[in-house]
Amino acid sequence: MRILHVNKFLFRKGGADAYMLDVAELQARNGDEVEFFGMRHPNNLHDRFDPYFPSQVDFDPMPASTAARVRGAARMIWSSSAARGMDAVVREFRPDVAHLHTVYHQLSPSILRPLGAHRIPVVMTLHDYKLCCPTYQMLDHGKICDACVGGKFHQAALRRCKDGSFVSSALLASELALHTALRAYAPVDAFICPSQFMVDRMREATVFPDRLRHVPHFAVAPPPPPSVERRGVLSAGRLSHEKGLDVLIRAVGLLGADATLDIAGDGPERGSLASLAREVAPGRVRFTGRIDRAELQDRMHRAAVICVPSRWLENQPMTVLEAFGCGLPVVASALGGIPELVDDGVDGLLVPPDDPRTLADAIAALLRSPADARAMGEAGRKKVVAQFSPDAHLSGLARCYAEAASRARARPRARRTIG
Repeated sequence: MRILHVNKFLFRKGGADAYMLDVAELQARNGDEVEFFGMRHPNNLHDRFDPYFPSQVDFDPMPASTAARVRGAARMIWSSSAARGMDAVVREFRPDVAHLHTVYHQLSPSILRPLGAHRIPVVMTLHDYKLCCPTYQMLDHGKICDACVGGKFHQAALRRCKDGSFVSSALLASELALHTALRAYAPVDAFICPSQFMVDRMREATVFPDRLRHVPHFAVAPPPPPSVERRGVLSAGRLSHEKGLDVLIRAVGLLGADATLDIAGDGPERGSLASLAREVAPGRVRFTGRIDRAELQDRMHRAAVICVPSRWLENQPMTVLEAFGCGLPVVASALGGIPELVDDGVDGLLVPPDDPRTLADAIAALLRSPADARAMGEAGRKKVVAQFSPDAHLSGLARCYAEAASRARARPRARRTIG
């Protein structure tokens, strides 16, 4: 099968990008022919079709000048260059299916026009809440919010949800309102939801409820190193407010002097988090920056516990599954799709968000009892092998691809004008 993966970033910038690259590698090893379409970027790992990619543009932060914002707004609503590029790639590669990921803003739903014109089956993995929340995360200044669910996207502008800016928030609200009104994502034949929580939330928001399909992510369980001593606390992911790493740092500060924390990853909050660490846990928090998968797995094999202290509605965080695969127990916020992964008291512990004291107590319980921590980690490893294997994931994708192909054959042929 020829599979075209479509994502605005073709490198490991975040969890969605990492998943796309991992599943593409898995499919290629399984005998599929895999190619990519995205935005031009110097960090791209796949560039066979780079001449057809739309130019690089950044929206985080939003452009400062009025002219740049106008150009950015036009690109977000409809990118003629992305549509032309997609048409050229489809003609050259002739995919059997297009698998979309995060295409908002830089690519826009304009890429669906040429896919429809060529009757290419389309599936889209929902990595976030963009189709029902203009700012992706269902957060209002750091607090969980569902004010926009049901098409009330103007609430994002009224609440200034994007960086406290009315203009930026209104732009994102207008983008989603227009795309919703025009049913811009209607050419997608199946929407893949990694968590049941995502299925339920999108169904509540009436986002193509008949096309939502639950296909959990996958993880591998690498062989553990021989007789390694597990020590300390680990966290891995983007260093941003919604991840709650400030809560984790404060929790470690409440623990004894022997408790250490390694934070793997990078992001906009690194500076403020480092300052907080010097204040509340001096000398006990290390920031590694971005590390590759091999090093992350090594750290997971050597840590005593990993923490996912999110304050937003996580979909299905890969960190949890990867930690389980390494036999590492997880302490995480009881939010979003996390409780679907972590069985409290069996393979990890669930805690309320934004509560450093309770988080510290949960971490301390596992640090004080290595035997309990090992038992939980082993239970997590068995869960990954039984329920989240690569083969199970590929089978789930194959079912969605087949369903998309059947729907694509039945839909009317789209107009071939591209641009």
